[in-house]
Amino acid sequence: MARILCIDYGGKRTGIAVTDPLQIIASALTTIPTHELMVFLKKYFQQEEVELILIGEPLGLDDKPTHATPLVKKAIQQLKKEFPNIPIETVDERYTSKMASRAMIDMGMKKKDRQIKGNIDQIAATMMLQEYLGRSQK
Repeated sequence: MARILCIDYGGKRTGIAVTDPLQIIASALTTIPTHELMVFLKKYFQQEEVELILIGEPLGLDDKPTHATPLVKKAIQQLKKEFPNIPIETVDERYTSKMASRAMIDMGMKKKDRQIKGNIDQIAATMMLQEYLGRSQK
């Protein structure tokens, strides 16, 4: 089986998480500057087989687009152009940053490590991916 990759896309930073090849466990991979995303993914896809890209869709509590939605839509178009053979799905990313912050506290992460914003991004991507896996295994 191939991996599933999840992207928590942001204007400055992008968190990335992946599954193991059996698609059982989601793990944080990295956080990279957003402008380096396509270069990073090209290299990653040369090394690892990925069958699906998930990307967090920013929606408000009222299910309407947020200020970040156009950025994500543009990124999806670029992903489709660069990687036409890999399907792309959106996943709800509401509350993932807050849940990631809470998870870091619950894990006992030191305050200075919790202040590194990239940690939140990759944990948020991991949470979106794990939630997707939980839904798809039912």
